[in-house]
Amino acid sequence: MAQSHASRKMPSPHLLYFADPMCTWCWGFSSAVDHIVEEFSDTLPVRLVMGGIRPDHTQPMDDDAKSETRTHWEQVQVASGQRFNFEFFDRDDFVYNTEPACRAVVTARRLAPLKAIPMMKSVQQAFYTENRDVTQTDELVGIAVATGFDEGEFETVFEDMDTMDETRADFWLAQNSRVTDFPTLIAVQYGKAQAVTIGYSPWKQIGPALKQWMGRKPH
Repeated sequence: MAQSHASRKMPSPHLLYFADPMCTWCWGFSSAVDHIVEEFSDTLPVRLVMGGIRPDHTQPMDDDAKSETRTHWEQVQVASGQRFNFEFFDRDDFVYNTEPACRAVVTARRLAPLKAIPMMKSVQQAFYTENRDVTQTDELVGIAVATGFDEGEFETVFEDMDTMDETRADFWLAQNSRVTDFPTLIAVQYGKAQAVTIGYSPWKQIGPALKQWMGRKPH
């Protein structure tokens, strides 16, 4: 049974991770997230907040949009070493609407909070390396099943109005927190928040910064 958004409270300390599964720099950052989960999962839980970089986008990508997007992909590939499937740019009439992918992560978060990050990475891998259309419900449900969710339960919660509202609440939180760059990672402890990274940073910078922050005492 999905839990309500309001009923879940994060312990302190924790991290708020503002991201979007179809954000290219977030895909580049995913290896840093893997390290965070591996090294800090017992002491520093991560709360995913979906940013919604292009929610409800309706216009198909034209040649200029493809060219701009391809440049971003190439930049992220060089900076992060992540793999990309450039056959994506052979698609015609692709609408870069990130709401369904964000809602799929929110669905995972509602059903099993610890599977939210694995679900996002599965969506990212499907989109960026397998050239799958993660704007489509059937693709997202298939990804969820491969990530360990029950097909019927996931699809039901994905289509639930409460999940749609919670996804919109995430977008609202990102906008009202003035988060405009994704990924953004915020550390919260003793009622205080501190930015760990605004935009992409490699693990070799994030790791030492988090360890130093974890060692601080309250003022």
